[in-house]
Amino acid sequence: QVQLVESGGGSVQAGGSLRLSCAASGFPFSSYCMGWFRQAPGKEREGVALIGSDGSSTYADSVQGRFTISQDNAKNTLYLQMNSLKPEDTAMYYCSATPGRGPCGSWRLSILFRYSGRGTQVIVSS
Repeated sequence: QVQLVESGGGSVQAGGSLRLSCAASGFPFSSYCMGWFRQAPGKEREGVALIGSDGSSTYADSVQGRFTISQDNAKNTLYLQMNSLKPEDTAMYYCSATPGRGPCGSWRLSILFRYSGRGTQVIVSS
């Protein structure tokens, strides 16, 4: 049974930082394309950051240079370090996984992944 459990969300002021974590189980973590997606109220879901099984990463333009995605294959855990947070980063953040070896490819930022967690809320106040 696939499980993706996010944690680390919270409320911060603009300019602050948060680190999201995602504990994964039930699938070969190191052979999947992993990603973080977010959805703000009244808006469509958008891809934020992806990491491939080869460790390569890709980011949405809106977070490039501020967010860093990483993974620990020994712990089956995905991370998202978010710095210089802005009010427009406020959203529910979801950890997602889809089969695929090698680089994820930026095109996957706009597709629906096979598995997703329930999300963790991030609120950034000005």
